[in-house]
This record gives sequence, C-alpha cells and structure tokens, in this order.
Amino acid sequence: MQAIELKNINFQYPLQDKKILDTINFTANYGEISLITGHTGSGKSTILNIMGGIIPNIIQGEICGQVYIDGEEQLGKKLSYICRKVGVVLQNADLQIVHKIVEDEIAFGLENLAFPAAKIACQIDLVCALLQLEKDWETRTLSGGQKQRLITASTLAMGQKIIILDEPLANLDKKSSIALMEILKSLAIAGYCVIIIEHRLDMLLEYVDCVWSLKQGKLVKVHNIRLHMQEQVAKMNDSATPFYENNEKIFSLQHVGYKVRTHYGTKTILKDITVDIEKGSRTILLGENGSGKTTLLRLLAKLYKPTSGNIEQYFYKRKSAKSQKELDRKFDKGRKAKKKKWFDTIGIVAQNPDYQLFMPTVLQEIAFRAKSKEYALEIAELFGLTSILNRHPQSLSQGQKRRVSIASVVVGEQEVLLLDEPTVGQDYESVCELVAILNTLHERTNNTMITITHDMRCVEALCDKAILIEDGIVADIGGKELVKKYFNI
Repeated sequence: MQAIELKNINFQYPLQDKKILDTINFTANYGEISLITGHTGSGKSTILNIMGGIIPNIIQGEICGQVYIDGEEQLGKKLSYICRKVGVVLQNADLQIVHKIVEDEIAFGLENLAFPAAKIACQIDLVCALLQLEKDWETRTLSGGQKQRLITASTLAMGQKIIILDEPLANLDKKSSIALMEILKSLAIAGYCVIIIEHRLDMLLEYVDCVWSLKQGKLVKVHNIRLHMQEQVAKMNDSATPFYENNEKIFSLQHVGYKVRTHYGTKTILKDITVDIEKGSRTILLGENGSGKTTLLRLLAKLYKPTSGNIEQYFYKRKSAKSQKELDRKFDKGRKAKKKKWFDTIGIVAQNPDYQLFMPTVLQEIAFRAKSKEYALEIAELFGLTSILNRHPQSLSQGQKRRVSIASVVVGEQEVLLLDEPTVGQDYESVCELVAILNTLHERTNNTMITITHDMRCVEALCDKAILIEDGIVADIGGKELVKKYFNI
C-alpha cells in the first residue's frame, strides 16, 4: 500500500538562480525501506523537508507539484497535522534535542501528541531498551552517536507509521548502526514505511527494498549501486599516502582520566589512558559511541583539563619560520608550550560543523585564518567550494558545511589536525576526494593528524596507527590490521 507519493515536485530556494528539485516523482510503500542517495548538496534533505511538511511550513521557497500521504494532498496542511502521520529524524541531532534529561526528551513528543501518562512511560522504557539509552542520562554529556540514538528513539516512540531519517548512521558505530537497521527492518515488516537518506551505503544496502538516486535535480530508481561503491572504496585505499616511521613524540599521555559532574552525580568518561602519539603520524581513534573518543580529542586540544593523569605536549619547529631565533622563540622543543602558542599550532574540526561556522560567507570563513586571500582561494578550489563562496555557510547542506569547516581549519597550516567524524554527509565520490585532500595536505605539511571516524569507507586510508578505547582505557594499539579487525573488513 502506498504511503507517500511526490508528483512533479519542483522546488527553488530564495535568492538561488536555479531549482534544486526539477519535476521529481517518488513513491514509498508501507512494508518497505526506501533509500535516497546522491551527491552532497544535491537536495536529499530538501526532499525530506517536503515530505515532513517542514517545507513550506518552516523553510520557505518556491514549490509546485503534489505531495500525497495516504492518498491525501499535504501541501497547505499545518505541520502539526502532518507530524501526526510522519515522524522525522533530522540530520543534526542538536537541533532536535530540547530537554536536559533523556527521559524528558523522549516524553516531549509523546506529550505533544496527548499520549496517556501510562503509555508515555511504556514507550520510553521500550525505545530506551531498543536503542541502549539510560533514562537518567543528561543530554549535554552524550556523545554524537548517543545523541543520534536519542533523537531516533524520540521519533520511534511517537509511533507514526511513516518514518523518515536523514543520515541516521552518520555518527553511529558499527554495532549501533546494525542494531538500528535491524529495528527499522522489523518495523517495515510490521507494516511501517521507512525512508532513509544516507551516504554510508555499505551499512544498509542489505536492509533496503529500493534505492533512489538524486542527481542534478532529478530522482530516479537505480540498480547495482553496490559495484560502484566497492570500486570507489578500493580506489581510495589504494591511493592512501604511505607512512614513514618516526619515533618522535608529539603527545604523551600517562594515566589520563576525565570525569564530569551531572545532576545524578559524577560520570566517568575516561579512566586510565596511557599512550604516545608520534609526530607526523595519522592516528585513528576507534571505539563505540560514548567510549570517550571525542572527550580525548578535546583533552588533546586543551579544551578540557584531565581530572587525573598528565598530558605532555611536544612542539616542533616550523620550516616556514624566518629565522632560527624566531623558531626558538616560538617553540621550545620537549617542553609544554604556552596555551596561546599551542592554539596557533592546532586545528580542530568539531563533530558538528554548525559549531564552527560563524562568518557571513564561505569565502570569509575560509579566509579567516588564511595567510592570504590567494591561499584561501587555493584551498577553496582544492575542496571544491568555488561555486558557493558567496553563500552563507549556514545555508549549505550538512555535507557542504562539513567541507567548509575542514577547509577553514586546514587553511591555517597547523602542526596538529584533530578531526571528529570528518566524512559525515559525504557521498562516496566526495569521501574519496576528501581523503585525497587530507592525505595531500598531510604529506605537504607533515602535520600530525588524529581522526575519529565510524566510517569504514575511509578509515584505512587515513590510518598509520589505530588506538582502540573501551571502558575508559586503551584496549588495543595497532595499525591497519586493528582497523580491519574492529570493522570486520
């Protein structure tokens, strides 16, 4: 039975010179999982917003065509009416979380739909068990993957028979991704309509019933997408930059721990981290959602202070400095540098690009830390951003925001580059391009690159050394063989 139908949909955002959707037609049935894929910025989230009533109720633009849910035309209906039929999980978890406690967050939607108190309690218990959440967790202390599970749980709890998810696997580890897809598959078998917008095809192709591809404003059904995916991944790993051995340390962590105070007491995130990171290496941090990887990255960046143990940070002399005297003044090898000097030499790419983008145009964002406007333009071209230089960064798709956020950091040519989920929102070709750019810049500047990723498409190509974190400690250290073991590649 047909759940959603889009007929001859055209859409154009204000102040843009062409349509992002051009006469598209789409159907999704109850009892099926439909996948929509396509290049970064192609308009996939726009389709979600139309099906969910966000366009035109919240996001404005010029739209024509028909949107049918259960055979009823939806354009012109209030968002509150559509929300009773369609549950939407947005790409950015932070935009959906409004409460401090997990239990309250899940209850919020149920209360708005006037569920009885007993039913609300039952639904909260059910989805927390399904998605491995604790009701008393504070939402501000959750990892990116745990937040993703929370907003998914909040949507599933409301019980709409049509569920649309925008990049639900973006920040999830492999175990959590498989668990979520198993839940969605069981819902489809039970008669739900599930529509997923996702780039990590390797994690979900075996679960979906049909695949749609959006390209240049056109949406078509596709077949044999797996072969193209495998070819792209093989090409990316074959072209990975070789690593040369180097025993010089840039970080040395001894018995590092980190605790945070919550409403319910003290929460231990890291217990005892002891590990060295070598200068010029490409290190991958592995571990399940909530294991403390992002916290460790923030400790390395001095955004957090360890509650126990010690982090030694060693600094090395830049080749670009004008004189040895200047070198000696700026960097003191083997000693802790002053905080200001450290932040001049470290680049941090946050998990959520919205937290980093603050300038009125993409060009100004990239040029903010650049040594010259010419170099900013060079980096923009390298990242494929020249066509959107005059756009406001917050008007971009999540994948485009990610590229801008990385470009605006690496333009500073820092010695240390900390990357938290750098490939979120990237299709396979974009992942290949982004990995090639990062490895090229790594080879050019000899930076030390430390990356958190759950994306098995690119993890080998960014890895010389892998560190596995479990239960707040370093559980294993290795190279690509550890990555293959962890992802079961």
